[in-house]
Amino acid sequence: MQLMSVHAQNRPVSIHDIQAFKDRGEKFAMLTAYDYSAAQILDEAGVPLLLVGDSLGMVVLGYDSTVQVTMEEMLHHTKAVRRGATRALVVGDMPFGSYHGSEDDAVVNAVRFLKEAGANAVKLEGPRVDLTRRLVEAGIPVMGHLGLTPQAVNQLGGFKVQGREEAAAEKLVADALALQAAGAFCLVLEAVPSDLGARVTEALDIPTIGIGAGADTDGQVLVFHDFLGLTSGRLPRFVKQYTTLRGEIVSAAKAFQAEVASSDYPGPEHQY
Repeated sequence: MQLMSVHAQNRPVSIHDIQAFKDRGEKFAMLTAYDYSAAQILDEAGVPLLLVGDSLGMVVLGYDSTVQVTMEEMLHHTKAVRRGATRALVVGDMPFGSYHGSEDDAVVNAVRFLKEAGANAVKLEGPRVDLTRRLVEAGIPVMGHLGLTPQAVNQLGGFKVQGREEAAAEKLVADALALQAAGAFCLVLEAVPSDLGARVTEALDIPTIGIGAGADTDGQVLVFHDFLGLTSGRLPRFVKQYTTLRGEIVSAAKAFQAEVASSDYPGPEHQY
C-alpha cells in the first residue's frame, strides 16, 4: 500500500501522495485531530491526512456550533497537532469570518496557518472558486468542502442532507469542477446522497473525501471524538464508533475515586 511505502521512506505525506491514492484507485482515511497527543497517536497509526477541524468548537471547546471558533483558537490547536504529527499531511480549517471579507485578508489568514502553525494546507467551505485560485497561486494548497457546510448552518436551516434535488445536485457537481479547475488538491463532500457522492467522484480528477457521502468517494473522514466513542447523544447516521472510550473512561474514573476513598490507592508500589 502507498501509505506504508510513504512511511517506510520516512518522509512526510504530500498532496502528491494524496493524488496518487486516487490515481491508483486506493481508498484512504482522514481523521480530525486537535492536540499533540492525538496527532502523535494517529501519526503512529499511519493516518495520512489530519484535519484540524473547526469542529473543535463543539467537541473540544463546548460551543454550540463551529461559527464561534476564532483564528487564534484554530492556530493554537494546529500548532499542537503539527508538533505531534511528523509524517501526516496537516490541514487547517479556516474558521468562519477568516475568509469571508476581502481576498487580501483571507490570504493573510491562510498564510498564518502555514507560516505560524505549520499546516501543509487549508480547507475552505463552500464554492470559493476565486479565493481558491488566489490561494493556490500564492503557493497555499487548498482542500475544498461542499455539501453540508457547518459554517453556513444558519443559512442552511440546520444540519440537513444537501443535494437531494436534481438542480441542487447539478450545482454541486458544477461547483466541484470549478474548485478543481481553480487548483484545489482534493474535496470534502459532507452529507450528500450516496449516488451524488459517486457522481462527483467520477467527474473529478482530484480525490474526494466523504463524510456522509456514501462508499464511492476516494477517502473517508470522521471526527476523532466520534469514531472513538467519546461523544454522547444522538450521532449522525454516517458515524461509526470503532470503540466506546467514553464508557471506559467513566468506569476508570469511578474506580479511581473508589480506591482513593478506600485508601487502596496509592498502594506501597506507588509511593516513594
